[in-house]
Amino acid sequence: MLDSLGNFFRKYVLKNLALKVASLAVAVLLWWVVGRDPTIAIPMIVPLEFHHAPDNLEMNSDFPLQAQITMRGPERLLRQITASEVHAVIDLQGAVPGERTFDLTPKQIHVPRNVEVMQVAPAQFHVSFDHSATRSVDVEPRIIGSLLSGYGITDVKADPAQIVIVGPEKRVDAIENALTDPVDATGVVGKATFTTHAYVNDPLIRVQKPGAIHVTVTTGKSSKRKRQP
Repeated sequence: MLDSLGNFFRKYVLKNLALKVASLAVAVLLWWVVGRDPTIAIPMIVPLEFHHAPDNLEMNSDFPLQAQITMRGPERLLRQITASEVHAVIDLQGAVPGERTFDLTPKQIHVPRNVEVMQVAPAQFHVSFDHSATRSVDVEPRIIGSLLSGYGITDVKADPAQIVIVGPEKRVDAIENALTDPVDATGVVGKATFTTHAYVNDPLIRVQKPGAIHVTVTTGKSSKRKRQP
């Protein structure tokens, strides 16, 4: 019996004893450092994450989909935490067209270990859902600048002439066209092509395949003649 206990002691306790003692010392030191770290509270603004969003629905909200989270924990840890480590999750399972209010509680905020969520603001989000819609709209170039005296713009073409937009059905139907960034045609004589991009004036509408828009501006001598005195 004593021999068995001795073998167990030598095999599992005395083996690598120095390494085990060093590991224990490091663990105690870390515990001591963390225990002495003062507790603080800090706010952080994080975007909402929507899980289980239906493929055929689009969210429609006029307010930023983000929340301010107040967290409490060791100062050393909170000073190093980033927004990518904090996740504010709302489950959209079962969402249907129409309006709906979602609660956002501290339990729905995922934070690193040893961090506590104290407050979430706002605590509710009112969102409406609409069917997803896709439509092609014309691209309208925006031309700026001054031409040479006696010249005028005779033609403006965009390539591609249309783009496809996607978003909530009602908002998509309300879009008349897409605009390009301003194209400066100052000093153009004859024909010149510019590369730019197109956008729509609704943050909830997106371009299905974003890409460059080539705008060709053609100028010619003005047909207007000065009146003879």
